[in-house]
Amino acid sequence: MASRCLWDFPENRKTAGGSRENFIAFFGSAAFIAIFAKQNKYSNIMNKKLTILFVALITAMSVSAHKFVLATYNIRLQSEYDTNRGESWQQRCPYLTKLIRFHGFEIFGTQEGFLNQLEDMKSQLPGYEYIGVGRDDGKKKGEHSAIFYDTSKFELLESGNFWLSPTPDRPGLGWDAACVRICTWGVFKIKGTKFKFVYYNLHMDHVGVTARAESAKMILNRIKEDKHKLPAILSGDFNIDQDNDGFKLIDNSGILNDAYRIAKFRYLNMSTFNDYHPQGLGFDERIDHIFLTKEFTVEKYGELTDVYRTETTDAKGKKVARAHTPSDHYPIMIVVETKKKK
Repeated sequence: MASRCLWDFPENRKTAGGSRENFIAFFGSAAFIAIFAKQNKYSNIMNKKLTILFVALITAMSVSAHKFVLATYNIRLQSEYDTNRGESWQQRCPYLTKLIRFHGFEIFGTQEGFLNQLEDMKSQLPGYEYIGVGRDDGKKKGEHSAIFYDTSKFELLESGNFWLSPTPDRPGLGWDAACVRICTWGVFKIKGTKFKFVYYNLHMDHVGVTARAESAKMILNRIKEDKHKLPAILSGDFNIDQDNDGFKLIDNSGILNDAYRIAKFRYLNMSTFNDYHPQGLGFDERIDHIFLTKEFTVEKYGELTDVYRTETTDAKGKKVARAHTPSDHYPIMIVVETKKKK
């Protein structure tokens, strides 16, 4: 049987703040203080000072910054039309979930997925759970705006859903929308810390201009009036780019900041909607967005343009490789960090 170190015990990781760095600092300092106190002949006053130092160390770790990987991904609904185009869900799903695992998404919002698609993803994403309901009936029917999260990193404290309409407590069309639209939210805690935040994920209407504007106002009001008074993150397919007035309504609100705008490093050179064209459809039209409140900073922002290939034949019968994208949208991934408390 392999030997085990203190890090291998979950209770020790939790005590030390959840990260390997905090673990080393915590137990290293604890060991130093214990040895120092034992070997030295100082008075009780010195031991009290060491105790104060130890408490200060624990406090410092509790207010330290925490980093995690977050993303938004329109996975594209399962459809016979796509299957006939050579882009079936059964073919796409393994590559889509491998992309998620390889790039290390720890919490991410999805759009368009039907229940069977979400269950397929969950079966190929060990250690992940998801929240969300079908937009058509508030249960299982229709597209979901589900949020997946790594259960080793996050603890779900509370969750819910509301519709982007004048009647948010039940399914229904909103304003001039062409489709029923829903927003899923969850209150999460980073394990091993006291840090909590609320995460909203949605899919705005592709037709209704008024619906998109009113949906943006609804989300902003929800965050302002949130009973939890927690830092917030909003992600989704907004069906509007960064030059649209609806986008500016959110980014200029003073409540939420565009992750792209505040990122220290950016990696993006294609439009986020690709319609299954690996070469892309444009250069700078972003319709998939992530917004965050002031309690977060963004270290990195990236559009992941991964492709996979299948074997086919050309007009002459020669075997050739055909490139595919796992979805008709590229995922947007960020490395986000919580700001240290002063």
